[in-house]
Order: sequence, then structure tokens, then C-alpha cells
Amino acid sequence: MKRLSLLFILCTLLFCPAGAQQKPRLVVGIVVDQMRWDYLDRYRSQFTDGGFNRLVDEGYSCNNCLINYVPTVTAIGHTSAYTGTSPAYHGICGNTFYIDGKRRVSCQDDSVKAVGSTASNGNRSPRNLLTTTIGDQLRLHTDFRSKVVGVSYKDRAAIFPAGHSANAAFWLDTKSLCFITSTYYMQQLPDYVLQVNAAMKKNKEVQQAGSNIGFTPLCGTVTTDMAIAALKGEHLGQGEATDMLCVSYSETDVIGHEWGTRGDHTDEAYLALDRDLSRLLKALDEQVGRGNYLLFLTADHGAAHNWRFMQEHHLPGGPLMIQNTIKAIEAHVAQKLGATKAVVDDMLDYRVFLNHQSIAEQGLSLQQVKDAVVECLKAMPEVVTAVDFEQARLSALPPLQLERVLMGYYPGRSGDVIAILKPHYYAWWDDNSPTHTTHGSWNPYDAHIPLLFFGWQVEHGATSREVHITDIAPTICQMLRIQQPSGCSGEAITEVAR
Repeated sequence: MKRLSLLFILCTLLFCPAGAQQKPRLVVGIVVDQMRWDYLDRYRSQFTDGGFNRLVDEGYSCNNCLINYVPTVTAIGHTSAYTGTSPAYHGICGNTFYIDGKRRVSCQDDSVKAVGSTASNGNRSPRNLLTTTIGDQLRLHTDFRSKVVGVSYKDRAAIFPAGHSANAAFWLDTKSLCFITSTYYMQQLPDYVLQVNAAMKKNKEVQQAGSNIGFTPLCGTVTTDMAIAALKGEHLGQGEATDMLCVSYSETDVIGHEWGTRGDHTDEAYLALDRDLSRLLKALDEQVGRGNYLLFLTADHGAAHNWRFMQEHHLPGGPLMIQNTIKAIEAHVAQKLGATKAVVDDMLDYRVFLNHQSIAEQGLSLQQVKDAVVECLKAMPEVVTAVDFEQARLSALPPLQLERVLMGYYPGRSGDVIAILKPHYYAWWDDNSPTHTTHGSWNPYDAHIPLLFFGWQVEHGATSREVHITDIAPTICQMLRIQQPSGCSGEAITEVAR
């Protein structure tokens, strides 16, 4: 018996070096909204040593991480990174979609109210999410001793990463310029959130930015302030169980939509974010300890270059005007099938949502209407093809596009027909902004995103092997030795999770 005990001790010393943690004290997930993969190289010489470059130089970079579904938009990207699956399983199929025929914001929950203000974006929760997240699995594994907190400018970017059982999620009320939550999580804001809000009220730059703070790098600064306050206020990484902090930076998306992928505004946003990231990493080092936290950084989607910018340089690209497209569809269905009332409810993220009730009341065949919509879209010069979701497997879509269409489709929520546009063509609402851009397609400019792992048990290195946004959650869960989220369809990245 003594010999067995001695052997066990020797094995422990051999395979567990002095000072090594059996589990990280804290997991940190960072999502940069609308960050293209090539920005890591574009700004590398201008980044500081303590932010993005530190993650690249000391961490592990997956240089060919792709989003494996469409549409590539914010709510889906955040959800997919933390659930390890796509809309086909987790059910969050857009920033806005339809549930039971009603248009809903992705995290809208009318059974809860705002805490911290009377904001219209206070009735929010993760209840529309059908699967668990990394944080949920961590809390389950530790009998709910782990703490999980989400922080972002956007409600959906704080709520979905943190998951169903999160201790807290905080997002910004831009009207009152304060961080809020909802009664799903708590009845009153913690003192540390009140302190952050009080500091924002006294900050002249923040007050001057006002409700437009999302269009400025200050948004990233106050997000970092809130993340550090939560880190300290919740004593994350200080308990016996591993905790989790989910942080999303949204100003890069707001600025990107307005000013595109090139120019002073976008440059300023990423250089300021790099400084904020450096400040967050320093706080993690001081609060949790270098090597004691496991961190990943990714994006929810990329972005297309502005179509005018492309055309000026003799490159293909152009807009598909949404309202004009809807009008053309209505006219085609009226001419072909005799419709006298509108049959289209919406067009969101290249998907057409039909009004099934109106179609039935007019005595029209739903399938014939869908066929007519497909026919109309296919005839448009900006469109490569269009498919009825329910007939997608019978279509002539190439395998890559077919897989991404199917992985992004959830019945009853994703609409009826999806259009595949030509490369660098994108849907837009008007033609008033000469610098705008957006995202949502399967193409690399929207789907190729950064993925960096850093910290606890992460060796420095890189791979160009194709991995997916849905591989993040199973990788983190394998490293933590906990079960994958309930709908997980991704695979652990074995170069990281050894």
C-alpha cells in the first residue's frame, strides 16, 4: 500500500509541475464585433505590445477560422461561439426574426423588465436560446459554484454568451448612458455597476458623445471599465470553482457599418480597442494572475468592403436595395398568381419572410408563392441564385453553400426563401451613405474571422487548418474537462485542447 501511495505521488510530481493549476481560475471570452481576420495583420505594426500583439505573440492563432452557416450576423455569431453550434440547433437565427409569426428581437422577453433604467431594451433574456452555453455547462459541472458574467454595449452580445444560468449580464442603455440588466437576472444593480454608471455621468467626453457613444471608441473604453468592475466586484477567479467572464466589443461594428472597412474612423476604433484590450489583460494579470486564466478572442462576423470603394478600384461589388426588392417580389407574385394583398412580411439578412396568413386568406398556394419569389430573385442581376429553405436539398446549390444554408436554418424562425448574392454585393436599405458596409453572406470577407487562444495551458503557435466558429465551445469545454453544450455540433481544436 505504501509503495502504491509513493508511486502515485511520484506520478503527480512528474505530470503536474510545481505551481501548475489543475483548472484555470477564470475563462475569458472576448468577441470583437465585425472584426475581419486580416485586421490582425493590417494593424499589427500599430498595435501595442500589450493588446492584440500579446495574444498573437504568446498565444495560439487559428488563422483559417470560418463561420459555417448563413447569415453571418451578430446575434448568431455570439451564440454560435459559446454554444458550439449553429442556428439549426440553437435557434437564434438573426438579430431579428419571427417566432409564431411575430417579429422579435433575438433576445426579446416581454415577461421581464429593465433594471437600472426604463430602457426599451431592458425586456431582454436568453429564453429564445434553445441550447446551453460554455458558461451553463461550467455552472452545471460545478453545481453552480462557478460565476458567469456577460458585458457588452449590445444586449444580445452580453446575454447569449453568458447563457441561461448566468449570474449577470450587463449592457448599455444609450439613452440614459448607463449599464443595465433585466429582472431575469436580478432586481437591482450591484454597487460596482452603480459606481461605473456614476463615473460615466461625470465623464464629460461620454456625456458629449451621448446616445451616439457606439459610434466612438469611448464605447470600448466604458465596456472595458464595466468588464474590469465585474471582474473585481464579483471576485471572479478568486473562488474554488472556475468562473467565466464574457466580454463583447460592439463599437467596431457600429463604426464599421457607418464608415466601412477603410478610413480614419475604423483605424481609430481598432487602435483604441487595442489599448483597452491591453488594459483588460493587465487587470486580469493583477486580479487572477498570469497563466491562471484561459482566454479566447474571436469575432461574430467580418464585413464587406463598401461597394463604391470596390467599383472605384475596378473590382466587382454593388448593392441590393431591400425595399426595391420587396416591391419587385410583390409585383411579380401579383402578376403571376393574382395576389391582391402583400405577401411579404419582411426581408432580413437575405431571407424573405412570407405572410402565411395573407397568402391563405387570398386562397393562394404557399408553395406556388415561394416558387414565384425564387423565380423573381433569380432574375435580379445582383443575385446568383435563391432557394426555398424547405427545398434546399433538391436545389443546385454547391455543397459549401448548401451546408451553410442548412446550418443557418431553423423552421418557423428563419423565413421561407434565401437569396445568394454575387460576391461583394450586399443588401442595403438606402443609398444615402457613401461609406457604409454590412455583412451576412457566406463569402470569406464576412465569414473569415480571427480566433486566438491565450493563457492557461495554451502553447504558442499557429495553424492554417480550417476550423469553425462552432469549434470554440468544444475546445474550451475539453480543456476544462466538462461536458459540451447541449446542442454542440463543433469539434475540439486538438492543436489547442491537447
